[in-house]
Amino acid sequence: MTIDEKLARLRAHRNNIHRYRRLLSTPLTELECEFLSKRLSEEQSAIHALSATTFPFGLNLSDPISNAASGVA
Repeated sequence: MTIDEKLARLRAHRNNIHRYRRLLSTPLTELECEFLSKRLSEEQSAIHALSATTFPFGLNLSDPISNAASGVA
């Protein structure tokens, strides 16, 4: 898979995440909410996995406190 294909897939996942979040802010049945929540979780997992293979050199900046403690800038 080329970098262009990976970037296109990342955009598609991002767009799906935005769509599901927007739909979750509308009046829905419990079943619809459960379905969209599951799809949102799947899309987020897919985007994280694809990001890791597309940009393997990235830093984990999600926890600046422990990064600072370990000497990671």
